Formats: sequence, structure tokens, C-alpha cells
Amino acid sequence: MAERTEIGRPPSSGATELAQGSLNVSHIVFMVMAAVAPAGGAVAILPLAIGLGVGVGTPGMYVFVMAIMLLFAVGFTKMVPYVHNAGAFFAYIVRGLGRPLGLAGAYIATTAYLALAAATAGAMGFFAAGSANTFFGIDLPWWVYTLAGLVGVFALGYRKITLAARVLGVALVLELIVIVVLDVAIIAQRGLGSLPMSSFSPSEVFVPGVVGVGMIFAFSCYQGFEGTAIYAEEARDPERTVPRATYLSMGFIGVFFVLTSWAFLASSGEATAAAANSPGTFAFDLSDEFVGSAWTTVMEILIITSIFAGMLAFHNAASRYMFALGRDGFLPRSMQTIHPRYQSPVVAGLTAYVLQTAVVLVFAFAGLDPLTNLSASLTGFGAVGLMVLITTTSLAVLVFFARQGIFGWAQTVAPGLSLIGFGAITYFALSNFPAITGTDSAIINRLPYLHLLTVVVALVVALRARRERPDAYANMGRTLVD
Repeated sequence: MAERTEIGRPPSSGATELAQGSLNVSHIVFMVMAAVAPAGGAVAILPLAIGLGVGVGTPGMYVFVMAIMLLFAVGFTKMVPYVHNAGAFFAYIVRGLGRPLGLAGAYIATTAYLALAAATAGAMGFFAAGSANTFFGIDLPWWVYTLAGLVGVFALGYRKITLAARVLGVALVLELIVIVVLDVAIIAQRGLGSLPMSSFSPSEVFVPGVVGVGMIFAFSCYQGFEGTAIYAEEARDPERTVPRATYLSMGFIGVFFVLTSWAFLASSGEATAAAANSPGTFAFDLSDEFVGSAWTTVMEILIITSIFAGMLAFHNAASRYMFALGRDGFLPRSMQTIHPRYQSPVVAGLTAYVLQTAVVLVFAFAGLDPLTNLSASLTGFGAVGLMVLITTTSLAVLVFFARQGIFGWAQTVAPGLSLIGFGAITYFALSNFPAITGTDSAIINRLPYLHLLTVVVALVVALRARRERPDAYANMGRTLVD
């Protein structure tokens, strides 16, 4: 392997380096799975996937989408030795498709993660306010809990990354336990024979008319898996750590949602109708029936911690993209400032916190609902942004290796298949965007057009930099690469 050099400041300066060598495989897995928020997905998204998507074929759809993501992982992990950058897919696209498109990807990623952080903050405020009122009789506006959660997220993001990883690890284990116990209880009481074997039949998975909606909801439950690349710069032995963390994360997420969706369907012959009629309470109703109301109470509490973990993971992702862009000179240079002790992107983290807080306050002052307005709209906007980003990265990986004359399963075939798969998911997401947002609002359902504006802005900035700041342009996305 070629000797690695840093283009830009020398390593001894320490001015633009995150806490390198801090994260092992388990740390990254915890942070990525926390972004996915399995318990939140099982309670909030899975019932929609069953009720509005492909119904009985939902477990098979999760397998299908996982297969597409594994194809993507095959190619993207092959590029890890060439790219160690907190900007993750930003650097990948730069290497494969050029700097202007790379910068567009970076700006889309940053806005998508900021939107997803604010969206999860709104959902956390909604559930926290409801639980506080139910359990303690405390009646406070949702935004009080959301703002408190954002302060906690900033405080953890300010400290060394391993602290956030440990917090996310604890939250993750607890939320997995609460859902797995429900799954086991359903299967134990209903019997293995209640698991519908038709769930994996192609005729049930690829149902005409709703297959696109099924893909969207399935992908939404995996959303966040791409975060393994973001932490490559802080990983120990990234050539091995990042691929292992990627495959483990995808495996855990996939198995969890396949088994949970299968168990939920086994609960009753009318499970699909029940999920469609009452998606918001479907999982809680199952918990009441098969485990007991006390367990449902535990589930309600852990849903809040699950969503908080997702907030923290998305905040960390956004701040690292902003850090990478500041370091390369395509956001204010102050974004590259790191904490002298914790080696965290302190200015980028503070900026991300301020932006998320501002978004929440706008929705709060406008009197909009935190779940149906704030969370739904920004989740859809962020999800489409990530779909576009992953699709473009698939193409970038393929082109990168093809230009070097390297052809093979891992380098070109798997990335080509993932390009087709994610391209299809992106198409269905755009054509069925109201299914993601759950609203008929024209304003909300036109939010994806903002990504086009982001691309235009990025192209203008990149081309202007090529003319006026050639050194910065040449170093874009190449702070730590072969």
C-alpha cells in the first residue's frame, strides 16, 4: 500500500486532526445503530411498513433492501484504504466523480444530517411530553423537552467521541432488549407455526402498486448505516475497523427488523389491518397483549432514550461533515477548530447545535406539531438527501476503480448493482414522497427541491474556488488519503 500523506497541515500541528485511533469496532457499531434507533423504528416506522407497504411481505422486503446495502458495502469498504476523512462520502465522491460533485454531496449530506437531527429532536419532545404527562402529571410544551435534549446532545458531542459511544452503547442495548422480549413473547405464545412463511415469497414482497412504498419504509429503518465511513478518521486501524463495523451494523440491523416484523405479523391474522388502522399504538398494543402494561411503560420510556441516541448520532455526523468542509475551506475555517483536550469538532458541533435549536424554535413559535409537521417533513427531506448521497457514492466507487483499470466483483460489479438498487429506491422515494411525510401539504412535499438548490450552490462554489482558490480546490476532500 502506498505511504499515506496528509495534504494540508502536517500531522504535528494537531490543529485539524480529530481523536485519531480512539474508536474500535464496537464504538462505531454502537453509534451507527444508535442513529438507526431500532426501538424507535420498530414502534414508529415498522407498523407503517406493514400497514401501508407490502404487508405480509415486509420481512422479505427488509431482506431485499439489506441485500442492496450489502452490495453497496462491498464496494465502499474497498475504498476505505484510500479515504480516511471525517467528510466520508464527500471524499469518496471527490475521488470518483470530481470535486464539484463531491462538494455537492458534502453539502447535501450536511443539510440531511442537520435535518434528521432536528426531526428526531421533535419526535423526542413529542414522546417525552406525553410520557411526562401520563406518568407524572407534568404538562409542559413539547419544545421544552426537545431543547433540553439538544443541550444534552451538544454536551456529549463536545466531549471526546468515546463518551458518546459509551452512552449510545448503553441506550442501544436497553432498547434492543425491550423489543426482543416482545418478539419472543409473541412467538412463544403464538407458536412458531404462526410465522407466515409467505413473507419471503416474491409475490408478497414485490406487490404492484405498493412495492415502492415498502422500499421507502424499509430503507428508513436502516437509515444511518452509512455512518461507519464518517468515523474512519477516528478509528483504530480503519482498513479493518470500518469494514467490520459496516458489516456488523448492517447484519444486526437487518436481522433485528426481519425478525421483529415477522413476529409482529405472527401476532394475529389481522396484523396488517391493525397496523394500518392504528400505526401509532400498534407496537404498544402488542406489548400490552403479550407482555403486559408494565413492560409497555418500560417501552415508552426507552423509546425516548432511543430517539435521544439517534439525535446524538445524527448531530455527530453533521458536525463531522461541517468540520471536514471547514478544514478544506468550503465552510468557514473556524469549523476546523477542535477541542484541545477532547479532540472533538467543538465549533462545528456548536454550530450544528445552534442550527438545530433554531429550526425547533421556528416550528415551536409557529405552533406546528412536533411529530406530524417537524419530524415528518424533515425526516423525509433528510432521507431523500441520504438516498441521493448513497446512490452517487455507488457511482463514485465504480468510476474510481474503473479509472484505475481495476475490475471485479467488489470494485465494479457490486457497486454497479447497488447503484441500480439505490437509484430505484431514490426514484420511488421522490415519486411517493407523501408516503414518507404522511401529509398532503404542498410545501412539505416540495422540500426535496431544496436539494437541487444545494447542488447548484455547491457547483457555483466549487467552480469559483477552482478559479480563485486553486490550492483549496486541489485539496478538497483529500485531507487524509493515499
